[in-house]
Amino acid sequence: MGVQQITSLEKPAVEILYPEIEPNHTGRLKVSGVHEIYYEECGSPHGKPVIFLHGGPGTGVDTKHRRYFNPKKYRIILFDQRGCGKSTPHASLEENTTWDLVDDIEKLRKHLKIDKWLVYGRSWGSTLALAYAETYPQATSELVVGGIFLCRQQELDWLYQRGASALFPDAWEDFLKPIPENERGDMLKAYHKRLTSDDPNTWLSVAKAWSLWEAGLCYFYRNEEFIAQFSVDHAALSIARIECHYFINKGFWHEDNQLLKDAQKIKHIPCVIVQGRYDVVCPMESAWALHKALPKSELVIVADAGHGSSEPGIAKAMMDATDKFVS
Repeated sequence: MGVQQITSLEKPAVEILYPEIEPNHTGRLKVSGVHEIYYEECGSPHGKPVIFLHGGPGTGVDTKHRRYFNPKKYRIILFDQRGCGKSTPHASLEENTTWDLVDDIEKLRKHLKIDKWLVYGRSWGSTLALAYAETYPQATSELVVGGIFLCRQQELDWLYQRGASALFPDAWEDFLKPIPENERGDMLKAYHKRLTSDDPNTWLSVAKAWSLWEAGLCYFYRNEEFIAQFSVDHAALSIARIECHYFINKGFWHEDNQLLKDAQKIKHIPCVIVQGRYDVVCPMESAWALHKALPKSELVIVADAGHGSSEPGIAKAMMDATDKFVS
């Protein structure tokens, strides 16, 4: 389907999104002996089903996530992944892997009696969307993914060892502070040691250093509101503990390049990929590799955007993608 490059609009994303809406229904689903997930349904009960997969792993859904879809045409399903948001137990690492989340999505689909749905995700949400679609292609009608993260070793090294640090040396110094110099050769290991220590009282300060490092990199222009959200105790704890848990375990893949290798399973599924050219969290080479693995996909490059979902160009391109599947 090709590649196109666009630039951002002058309007802020809040003026681009669909109007604010309230859920038609909220619920909780017991997905294991340990975990119970929160979910909500918005928009048209008879519309095209879409599942929204949030980022992180570890963040949770937010009211503005409902606004990326036409509420008159979509049945919008959102849920907090294990350990996130309103799901319980909060920040738990037990029975919390990529494949547990993939199974949760499928359990939720069956619980809601949905045949097929559009699968939508950005950042970690794109990772999970691909893992789900490659596992359950028969249940995936379309894919809309952005800020592509394939959770490969090269991407983890870029963000947590050497790469992004060259562009943000000031923020990197703050990320280094909780870790003694003799442990900085493996930052993931050093953070994991502290975020899973036997003393929960030590978790929060380290968690904030982790979450603020990521938050400061997300937007092309520094977004103080977004950074403030990542500094809230409840959010920082789940983001840091769950992300570090997933990344120290290398995404729980069978092999490093698994999502690209298995892309042939979903080559028939219509797919739109949206990527900010200057995404520092998830560099564009991953979106490019995914597009090459899915040659029929459409790749939309936002020339003047980073990673943030509410950057105007990113928001508009993601909305255009969902709109095209209900036009």
